[in-house]
Amino acid sequence: MIHLNYHHLRYFWAIAHTGNLTQAAERLNVSQSALSVQVKKLEDQLGHALFDRQGRSLKLTEAGRIALDYADTVFQAGEELLSTLGGRSGLERQVLRVGAITTLSRNFQLGLLRPLIGRRDVELIVRSGTMRELLAQLEAHAVDMVLANQPALRDAETRWHSHLLQEQPVSLVGRPASDQRRFRFPDDLATVPVLLPSLHSDFRVAFDRVLELAGIRPTILAEVDDMAMLRLLARESDGVTLVPPVVVRDELGSGVLVERCRIPNVTERFFAITQTRRFPNPLVREILTRPQ
Repeated sequence: MIHLNYHHLRYFWAIAHTGNLTQAAERLNVSQSALSVQVKKLEDQLGHALFDRQGRSLKLTEAGRIALDYADTVFQAGEELLSTLGGRSGLERQVLRVGAITTLSRNFQLGLLRPLIGRRDVELIVRSGTMRELLAQLEAHAVDMVLANQPALRDAETRWHSHLLQEQPVSLVGRPASDQRRFRFPDDLATVPVLLPSLHSDFRVAFDRVLELAGIRPTILAEVDDMAMLRLLARESDGVTLVPPVVVRDELGSGVLVERCRIPNVTERFFAITQTRRFPNPLVREILTRPQ
């Protein structure tokens, strides 16, 4: 039976967290050459390269990211053992790293991730950023999947998989008005001002196309990238706001906002973007196969 050498694992763990061979060697009080030899022995034992060596830079490979997750668990368990009276063993924990683009609805994210929140066997890490930033992190194995409201462009070098999770309707919402007459879309937008998401949003582009065909040029009060900010502005504005109702679900439920009209044939789609991996995170599959 082959046994894992935990000294080698600790050396790898130190390098992975510092990202620098020199700093790790100083911290462990060993030479850089000795450290390199020990990590190479660990790679030989595991049968996979753990670092992608690019000049002086060390980047974790996919196998390295998985090894780091296990190493974190191993050494955290060791610290807990030292600090706990008695010999209680904790639950085996899995780590899921999720990237979410900054324009994505917080309510959608919460609904999708809610089954994992509070699970003692899961550590959930959520990072925000632009599509470009998060796809770079996905490629570098720093996140396991990216949540977005548009699919990722795919080519021969970056083989992304865009999984459609949900398709939500889009509405014009506003504060309750004394005039309760039915909102006439798109005609009333000739006089009623509107708050809109930015042109980076696919459903904004579709909405503009509808107005252009109708010959209507609305008064735009604001264009906002962030859905959380658009939600706050919708509560303050006397105009109407173009959003998926899921974004303002709480406001609609409390009556702070009302749905003035639903936009026909315009929807927002939510995607989970993944990359083909030799060692896929089982929690990603759990999310992708769960009924939405």
